[in-house]
Amino acid sequence: MVDRNIVNKLGLSQEKLDKQVGELFTNKESEFLEEVLKAKVDSHLPGTILKGTIVSQIGNDVIVEIGLKSEGVVDASEFDSSDEIEPGREIEVLLEDIDSGGGLIPLSKRKADRIRGWEMIINTKKENDVVTGRVIRRIKGGLLVDIGVPVFLPASQVDIRKPGDISRFIGKEVECKILKIDVDGRNIVISRRKLIEEERRSSKEKILNEIEMGQRRKGIVKNIADFGVFVDLGGLDGLLHISDLSWGRISHPSEVVKLDEEIECVVIGVDKEHEKISLGLKQKTSSPWENVEECYPIGARVKGKVVNVMNYGVFIRLEDGIEGLVHISEMSWTRRLSHPSEILSLGDEIEVIVLSVNKEKQEISLGLKQTETNPWTIASQKYPVGTIVTATVRSVTNFGVFVEIEEGIDGMIHISDLSWTRKYSHPSEALQRGGQAKCIVLEVDEKKQRVSLGIKQMTEDPWVRAIPERYIPGHIIKGKVTKLTNFGAFVELERDLEGLLHISELADHKINKPQDVVKEGEEIEVKILKVDTESRKIGLSLRRARWAAEEQEKKQAAEPIQQQKPVAVQTVLSGADVEQPAKKQEPGAAKETESESKAAEVAEKTDETVEVKTGETEDTQEMVESGESDKQDDKPVEVETNDTEDFAETVEPDKPADEQGDKPVDIKAGDIELPKGSIEAGQPEESPSMPNQVSNEIKAEEKAETGTDN
Repeated sequence: MVDRNIVNKLGLSQEKLDKQVGELFTNKESEFLEEVLKAKVDSHLPGTILKGTIVSQIGNDVIVEIGLKSEGVVDASEFDSSDEIEPGREIEVLLEDIDSGGGLIPLSKRKADRIRGWEMIINTKKENDVVTGRVIRRIKGGLLVDIGVPVFLPASQVDIRKPGDISRFIGKEVECKILKIDVDGRNIVISRRKLIEEERRSSKEKILNEIEMGQRRKGIVKNIADFGVFVDLGGLDGLLHISDLSWGRISHPSEVVKLDEEIECVVIGVDKEHEKISLGLKQKTSSPWENVEECYPIGARVKGKVVNVMNYGVFIRLEDGIEGLVHISEMSWTRRLSHPSEILSLGDEIEVIVLSVNKEKQEISLGLKQTETNPWTIASQKYPVGTIVTATVRSVTNFGVFVEIEEGIDGMIHISDLSWTRKYSHPSEALQRGGQAKCIVLEVDEKKQRVSLGIKQMTEDPWVRAIPERYIPGHIIKGKVTKLTNFGAFVELERDLEGLLHISELADHKINKPQDVVKEGEEIEVKILKVDTESRKIGLSLRRARWAAEEQEKKQAAEPIQQQKPVAVQTVLSGADVEQPAKKQEPGAAKETESESKAAEVAEKTDETVEVKTGETEDTQEMVESGESDKQDDKPVEVETNDTEDFAETVEPDKPADEQGDKPVDIKAGDIELPKGSIEAGQPEESPSMPNQVSNEIKAEEKAETGTDN
């Protein structure tokens, strides 16, 4: 700044003044003056690092003197510890703003430290240099480490193996190697793993040359997995498998060891080619299985604790390192268990019996049911064969029904033992779950623990006597069609008894489908062809039954009325009746013969009418004679037939057969002349099996008539 009044008093012109100033100040002094002025101005610009002295602390504000008109203020949280806040101590701070509007200049110690630290790292460190820092906190993808400036440690570079939770490193000092420095972005990436690998590589060869099986070595637990523990032996890791941690049962290795714990192990395996070492912890003590046979002899009753429950059984801990298995089949004599948890739970203390011991495989088989009496040993005595019991149906299967005789004693009724005659497609047609079944004991198998039961055996087998006696081949019977198949139809003859009507026996012509002839539920008459008691089958025929019916109708229409004495009335025999033995008569046959003989005696009287009735059986032959011709008068003889299948119709010779009804016909002796051979004319040509007695009597009548005419 120039005072023009002084210049005027001295009488100096502007040119003369500039000349004198130029002579006093050279270029060198001018440059120095400019630098001083510039530095003075730059030191008071925002972003400049200034030196200051701590004056005092008011609350969270630390007052710092920086040589300006106003004092600066720094937040107390920017100091690493409260001990650093000491009045009179010089610190470096960053000038953030000149005019804050509150009278105090805002300063930052943390930012100043970072700038100085970054300048130091850039000037003193380079990539692959080793640095030491403290882990500040966990961030996304890794850790933040303070080495003078915050740097990034990726999670993959924390350790040579996945460390699990990396938060455990927070607050710890770590030694790392610089992987990358980004000057423009002010970013540094470090790696702890790379440093560890280099250190281990140098000591690995030494360990492999020294290590031998059986040695005891100390190491640090570096990683814990479900299958075991990785132990750092000082340059080479060894695997301590979960099965080698303890002689007893453990669920996870963390039950025995902790992370970063120093342990002593026994070397149990060395593979120098693949650089693998197997370690054991339980090998430091002797195996409890060495004297297991003496401690747990077969048959001994011992106590144990349930330590594991599986689908196939439970494991019982007898002592530390000694466990036995109780298989699910060895838990109960009578109950069928779906899972061992139905009886035992984890932690239960029970008594068991030693069944077997395998020292080599380190296995002990135990039994729980052997502590109780086997109910099957007395089952055969309690339920001998032939005993009738009432059981409860527990389950129904395709092949039979399982029933409970008593608690723990089950039996089975096979589907074939439900009925003698009915064939069930499924046992549920006869019995239902939860119902009661009365049955008989057929067999008791103590070894297999089975009881065979039957329902049909409670009654006599009808195929031995009842069915063969009731259903005789050749008889015509009625039945109901119950089922149609492609090979025929099943006909119900009585309850739970069916016969087979084969498709070839439905009609005379070829049948493709049984339903073309018969319908399900239809009642039909069939002829019994065969009764096979061995295979328990009854063969039936529909067409043969119709043959017999047609033959019967023909005989009834063609048989003439006998008018001369003696008058003989005979029943028509069907083909089925001829096949039957002559000895097999219906129970009513004797009564009918007796009544007919009485009618014959009455017929001898001249003033009375004789009424003869035929019975309902097919195998009955009747014949009534009215006596000698000279003993009879002109009174008519009345012959009446019943509505049976095999009866003889009276026919008037003067009228066709189709015009005559069922009314009685009066015939006087001598009115008509019976033609020769008229009786034979009514006899079918295909009846060679007619009884000889009837044939001889007809011939005698013909001879008598011939002699009278002559």
